[in-house]
This record gives sequence, structure tokens and C-alpha cells, in this order.
Amino acid sequence: MPSPFPGMDPFLEDPKHWKSFQHQFVAALYHTLLPGLVDRYRARVGMRSYTVEMPLFTSVVREQHEEPFIEIRERGDGRLVTLIDLASPANKTTATGREAYLATRKLVESQRANALEIDLSTQGSPLLDYSRDALPEHDYTFTVTRAMAPGKFEIYTATVQKRLPKFKLPLAVDDRDAMLDLQDVFRRAYDLGGFAKQLRYGDPLPGCVKLSDVGRSWVELLLKQSNLR
Repeated sequence: MPSPFPGMDPFLEDPKHWKSFQHQFVAALYHTLLPGLVDRYRARVGMRSYTVEMPLFTSVVREQHEEPFIEIRERGDGRLVTLIDLASPANKTTATGREAYLATRKLVESQRANALEIDLSTQGSPLLDYSRDALPEHDYTFTVTRAMAPGKFEIYTATVQKRLPKFKLPLAVDDRDAMLDLQDVFRRAYDLGGFAKQLRYGDPLPGCVKLSDVGRSWVELLLKQSNLR
């Protein structure tokens, strides 16, 4: 059974499901990209690891995070061409997570590679430093940075009411972009993760989800119309 939502499913932001979703989404993205990459490139899944310390009464709880991302490299010399990273709630809400994420971005910049940030979390503060004042109303952002213009951003947005976007993913400077449909990636991840059987749509939205009042009302209406409320 597919997700009842046309785009991102906000119930997946629940900490009980996010880790599994992140791994499934990156795996689905990897398998979606492979057929479109010519022999010039190879793709691999890298891993970012860090520990978040959280106070709990009189003790400290240490939580280990492992976050996958995708590297597209030149097959010949192994040069990094494009990095694709799915920002996690921990990246946006904890100092350690933010530091680990930005360290990955600095590596991309130092190697003069392209980057795509996929932000499907409504929590916390944005990771990339650019003005969002001119953007349309949005819940999710997708930001492309090209190697030849590291200070410029190509920004795509979506709300919880809309499907995730299609856009062009940059590869080598002398090569044409690859087309990427994130909604197809999401559908594959949702199915492979078996989330239809795990998510409890009869329950309220997880408290961590930060939607507007309009967005929350729309979610309630959608679930009622889908006979899930």
C-alpha cells in the first residue's frame, strides 16, 4: 500500500522510523541513479558517524548516529564529482550533528565537487546559509550547488501537500545533467521499508513535526478522507 501523502510522509519524522527511512531512501536513490550513470562514473554509499550526548536527569545518554550519503566519482581517477546528502533531524537540531554534516560539506567544497542537499525534515534550523525570504511557502527544500559556482544555490521546494520535485543533478562540467525524480525515489523507499505496516496514521502527528496550522489541518483532512482517521 502506498503512502497516503502525495509527497513526503511527515509520520516518517518520528525518531522510531527516521533512521530506517533514511537508509531506505538513500538505498532507493542509489538504485535509481545507477541506470542513468554512464560508464564514466561509479556511485558508492558513504557513511557519516558521530555521537550525540543528551542529558537525562542526572546522567548523559550517548546516541550513535550513522548517516549514509551518496558519492558519484569519476571511474578513472576516483575524483569526487557529486555528493548527495539527506539531512537528518539530528543534523538540524544538535550541535554535534550539525558539525558532522558541515564537515561533509567542507570536504565537497575542498574537492570542488557538486552537491545536493535533500531536506525532508521540518525540525530544527537550516544547514545551508542562504536567504529563504524569497522562497514560496515550503516544508522541504532541495538545494543544488554546482562546482563551478559554489556560492550560488539552485533551490527547489515542496510542501506536505505536494509531490517531491523533479530536477537536474549536475555531473562533470563537460557532461550533461542527470534527471532525478525524488517522488519516485520516495515511493521505492516507502515500499521497500514496509512503512505502510509500521506507521500508525490513526495517531496524532509526531510532536517533532513542525508544520504550519494550515499544513496540520490539511493532514487531518487527508487522513479522514483516506479513512485512516
